[in-house]
Amino acid sequence: MPDSRFFAVQGPFTAAQLSEIGQATLNRGADAARLIRDVAALDVAGPDDVSFIDNPRYVAAFRASRAGACVVHPDRAGQAPAGMALLVSPTPYLSYARIASAFYPGTAPESGVDRAATIDATAVIGEETRIAAGAVIGKEAAIGRRCVIAPNAVIGPSVVIGDDCHIGAGASVHYCLMGDRVRIHAGARIGEAGFGFASAGSDGFVSVPQLGRVLIGDDVEIGANTTIDRGSGPDTVIGAGCRIDNLVQIGHNVHLGRHCVIVAQTGISGSTTLEDFVVTGGQVGLAGHLTIGKGAQIGAQSGVMRDLPAGARVLGSPAVPVRQRMREVAILGQLAEKKADKDG
Repeated sequence: MPDSRFFAVQGPFTAAQLSEIGQATLNRGADAARLIRDVAALDVAGPDDVSFIDNPRYVAAFRASRAGACVVHPDRAGQAPAGMALLVSPTPYLSYARIASAFYPGTAPESGVDRAATIDATAVIGEETRIAAGAVIGKEAAIGRRCVIAPNAVIGPSVVIGDDCHIGAGASVHYCLMGDRVRIHAGARIGEAGFGFASAGSDGFVSVPQLGRVLIGDDVEIGANTTIDRGSGPDTVIGAGCRIDNLVQIGHNVHLGRHCVIVAQTGISGSTTLEDFVVTGGQVGLAGHLTIGKGAQIGAQSGVMRDLPAGARVLGSPAVPVRQRMREVAILGQLAEKKADKDG
C-alpha cells in the first residue's frame, strides 16, 4: 500500500462508484455498496483494497488474492476467488489507472511565491501558481494558472508556459513555448543549444548559432534528466500527449508527432521526424534526417539508420523487421551449436 507520509488517499468509494470511474462492469451478484478504501498489489491487498490483473504471470496471485475488488479482463473473470467484486474491463490497466487516480489525484499546490524565488519584474504569473524557493523566472516570461515551479527551477526569458504545468526541481526551460498540463520532471534541460558546428579544418570547429525554439504540445510528460535541444532554425517540436522517459536525448529540429512514447536512454539525432504513436524501447538510437512512420515500434537497443514505414516493427542494430531478426538469432544459435558439436 502507498506510504501515507508521501501519498494522501481519497475515498472511500463503493464498488459501484469504482466501476463507473474505471469504465468497467461490476460482476453480477457483487455488493455494489461495498466500500473500498485503497489500492494495493494482488499479493498484499486486503478486503478493503482494489487491485488489478493484466499479465498472465500473476494468475496464481490473482486466484489467491484477498483483495475486496479487482479489475480483470473478461477472459480471466472465472479465475477469481469467491467473494471478490470484479470490475470487468477489456482494458484492465487503463481502468485501474483511472481508479488509482481517483484514490490518489495528487495534492493541489498552495499558490504563492516563496520569498527566496527570483522573478523578473516583467514576468507574468498566472493565478494560483506556486513558485518555490530558489526558482528563477526570466524577463518577460509568462506562466499560466495553477502551475508549480519547483525549487531551483529556471524559466528563461520570454518562455511561455500554459496552465496546470509542473516544472520539477532543478529543471531548466529556455527558448520554449509549451501548452497546458505539461509535466517536466527534475533536472530536465529544455531548449539548450543543439549539437551544430562546421569544420574549419586545422582551425577546429565553428559553432553554428541555434536559432530555433522548442514547441511542446498539451499533456506532455518529460522525464528526469532528459534533454531536448532547441532547433537550429526550424523548431524542435514535441507533439501533444507524448510520454518521454528519463535520460532521453532529443536533438535539434526533431519533430515528434502526437502520443509518441520514448523510453529511457533513447537518443534521437537532429532533424528526424517521428510520426504519431511511434514507440521506442530503451537505449534506441536513431540517426539524423530520418522519417519514422505512424505507429512504428522500435525494440530496445535498436539502431535505426534508415526511414521506417508506418506500422513497422523492428529490432536489432542495424534495425531490421522483428521476424527477420528472430530468424537471424535462431540461425546464429544453430551454427554455434553445430560448431560446438564439431569441436566437442
